[in-house]
Amino acid sequence: MINHRNESDYQPISCASYDQYEIAIMHRSRMHLVWDDGNVIYDQVVTPLNLRTADGQEFLVLRLDTGETREVRLDHIRRVATL
Repeated sequence: MINHRNESDYQPISCASYDQYEIAIMHRSRMHLVWDDGNVIYDQVVTPLNLRTADGQEFLVLRLDTGETREVRLDHIRRVATL
């Protein structure tokens, strides 16, 4: 599920945060993320798979424990911890 909202409201994240996602992907580390997707707030442990850019927005491609793959816009992530 992708929530692109309006690309003009995208807020780029810091390079340090982007690096944290890249390292977790390379090491196949699980992460505890809290993110919002419109009116819903998610709080889950996920497996980050990839980073991608579309329409001027950056996304983390991740797998939930259910096996479902999702894309989360990076500026919607509110908290992150590598496990």
